[in-house]
Amino acid sequence: MNAVNIQTEQTPGYLFISVLVNSNSELIRLINNAIKNDLSSRNPTFMCLALHCIANVGSREMAEAFASEIPRILVAGDTMDSVKQSAALCLLRLYKTSPDLVLMGEWTSRVVHLLNDQHMGVVTAAISLITCLSQKNPDEFKTCVSLAVSRLSRIVSSASTDLQDYTYYFVPAPWLSCKLLRLLQCYPPPEDGAVKGRLVECLETILNKAQEPPKSKKVQHSNAKNAILFEAISLIIHYDSEPNLLVRACNQLGQFLQHRETNLRYLALESMCTLASSEFSHEAVKTHIETVINALKTERDVSVRQRAADLLYAMCDRSNAKQIVAEMLSYLETADYSIREEMVLKVAILAEKYAVDYSWYVDTILNLIRIAGDYVSEEVWYRVIQIVINRDDVQGYAAKTVFEALQAPACHENMVKVGGYILGEFGNLIAGDPRSSPLVQFNLLHSKFHLCSVPTRALLLSAYIKFINLFPETKVTIQEVLRCDSQIRNSDVELQQRAVEYLKLSSIASTDVLATVLEEMPPFPERESSILAKLKKKKGPGAVSVTELEDSKREGGELNGGADRGPDTSALSTPSPSADLLGIRSAAPINVAPVSAGSLLVDVFSEAGPAVPSAAVNDDGFLRFVCKNNGVLFENQLLQIGIKSEYRQNLGRMYLFYGNKTSVQFASFTTTVSYPGELQSHILSTKPVEPLVEGGAQIQQVLNIECLTDFSDAPLLNIKFRYGGALQNLTLKLPVTINKFFQPTEMASHDFFQRWKQLSQPQQEAQKIFKANHGMDTEVLKAKLLGLGTALLDNVDPNPENYVCAGVIQTKGQQVGCLLRLEPNAQAQMYRLTLRCSKDSVSRRLCELLAEQF
Repeated sequence: MNAVNIQTEQTPGYLFISVLVNSNSELIRLINNAIKNDLSSRNPTFMCLALHCIANVGSREMAEAFASEIPRILVAGDTMDSVKQSAALCLLRLYKTSPDLVLMGEWTSRVVHLLNDQHMGVVTAAISLITCLSQKNPDEFKTCVSLAVSRLSRIVSSASTDLQDYTYYFVPAPWLSCKLLRLLQCYPPPEDGAVKGRLVECLETILNKAQEPPKSKKVQHSNAKNAILFEAISLIIHYDSEPNLLVRACNQLGQFLQHRETNLRYLALESMCTLASSEFSHEAVKTHIETVINALKTERDVSVRQRAADLLYAMCDRSNAKQIVAEMLSYLETADYSIREEMVLKVAILAEKYAVDYSWYVDTILNLIRIAGDYVSEEVWYRVIQIVINRDDVQGYAAKTVFEALQAPACHENMVKVGGYILGEFGNLIAGDPRSSPLVQFNLLHSKFHLCSVPTRALLLSAYIKFINLFPETKVTIQEVLRCDSQIRNSDVELQQRAVEYLKLSSIASTDVLATVLEEMPPFPERESSILAKLKKKKGPGAVSVTELEDSKREGGELNGGADRGPDTSALSTPSPSADLLGIRSAAPINVAPVSAGSLLVDVFSEAGPAVPSAAVNDDGFLRFVCKNNGVLFENQLLQIGIKSEYRQNLGRMYLFYGNKTSVQFASFTTTVSYPGELQSHILSTKPVEPLVEGGAQIQQVLNIECLTDFSDAPLLNIKFRYGGALQNLTLKLPVTINKFFQPTEMASHDFFQRWKQLSQPQQEAQKIFKANHGMDTEVLKAKLLGLGTALLDNVDPNPENYVCAGVIQTKGQQVGCLLRLEPNAQAQMYRLTLRCSKDSVSRRLCELLAEQF
């Protein structure tokens, strides 16, 4: 009777502590002794009450007091089954709140062997604890795999009558089965052949049972059965090593795609998304494409439609890309607003990834802007600009298509942005058609001007100044637009500044200067698609991993367009093309080249003596600057280095811009220029750069250059700084080449060939025959030859297809006359380049440099 009274008092007491007492209360410390007394008693009721109280409070003080005691109770041979269950769950609670205090140590093997306990309740409770511990310390608990397989095998092979106390609607121990399957997903496939074979048999048995007629029409029976099935499929996908099981799992899920239960259809679509990433089951998933497309069109639940869109994205490859993109575009017109942006990103990625015909890619993206312009983010239209600029074969088609798209009465602003950019760069490719003459193009763009936002107007103004360079006949009309009060007196300072500067530039600059300043955009750097980075951010918790899908779908290891082979830049923002029309945003990937020397007098950035940089030398950007002076020399996820340079006679000045692209400060920022030893006595010094570069800030340095004599190699720029405590070391080859000191020389035909004959000594001529590296576009060739610094002479060569140039290289000690002849063979896609200079070393160097440009 006394024991009954004590129990009657203890039960509400523990309930009061568990529910009403705060875990930080002083009262908790006072009751620890009472809890210890109950744990040390052999009364199972008192022990269970104490364990439940510890688990309910779950404070750190509780963990410090009892974390070492509970494992002993759990594995003790004389502990009753009900107490073991409570002890396992209590220990799990403490481990989740204070993992550093729950150290299994000597108890590990004995806890794992609870999987063999005769009591199913103890096994069910213990497996929850073991699964949590395995996720944190898999190596310590890897012995649980064979025991879990053994226990699972006994359950799967048993009849519903064998485990009567744990059979739920004719399904033996469904919760324990699911937990065992989930535990096995913490580990790779078993290395032991016997264990692996037994596990495969279990999985095959589960798949076979799913095909059997249901033993009950109750929904509880199907729920329990399907819960085990989906966990088994998750394990099969996790292992990804049994082709037969993967295909069987795919077929089983395919049956659920048309099931009347919405939850089953959702789970089937979600699991098939992951199956589509396996090389063994991808083809099997593709066989259900029509069913998935139908689900996308007819499902009433938006979450199911979203999973159908995910699955179409996952199963897409070159064989079905056009069909899937077309269906997704069709669905986009009526899609739920909550998933439109994600759908737009997926269509854009698929169109780029599987574009064999880039005219189809351009059509798809423009159609995307037309259908869902409000949901087309900047990353999407930036990307189509990058692809068009990087692909010579699609530029004309893109210009024609976007011109036609702009003629629509209602035109989305994103379409205007794309149209302004592409026509500003490549409008000359369609200007021969009277229907798209330069003035027609300008008037079409300007008709949209008053409807656009300030950033779009700024981009259009940049397109207008590009038009003046491409089409001199539009100069007067465009200048009138720039001169009007609505532009030069605009309340927006950005628009006003652009209008004033562009008007002045078009008025005072010569044709050559204008062509140099407004040269065509160079190819964009090769890096990860910003659209893909945005989609990765877009995916919420619980969604299919985009990274897994992308890794599995890279058929050629890259996206089309040559812009996705670089490092992951998911944290970067893509530069705005409106700020990019003047060609200051191109970057170069890193390559390794040997350190070289030359004969050039340069400023250095710091007072420290010259040192050979230890970092690998990037010289890829160097080659891109042979025929131009402005651009981005280097760019990665941390730093952008831009260059603007000007040369006159034997003197030059280079402006270097260092931009911190992160939100974190660069510390100990230093730059050093290395140079040949023989020039050490001629070095001039400038003030060193600021040692701290704030996040998002840009600093500038000026490098003064004097050409003393001809030279072959260029100086090296070494940059060192600390980012997040780690030292960053980068070495670049500065684009200072002998041709930068050219002074163009105009010559008549007679004078040119007379001088050509005078430079007839064998050592004065350098000649190279090589295959064209780029398209043989006439305007591009002329622009590069002008960018070289020479004068391009017209009507000199008897063959009008050839190009001849003349110039004088100015050095401090002498002048070197140079004549150039470039003979293209369009049919063979070959060039013959001949240079004759008054100094043989200059001929050879110029020939080497120019052969890489055409």
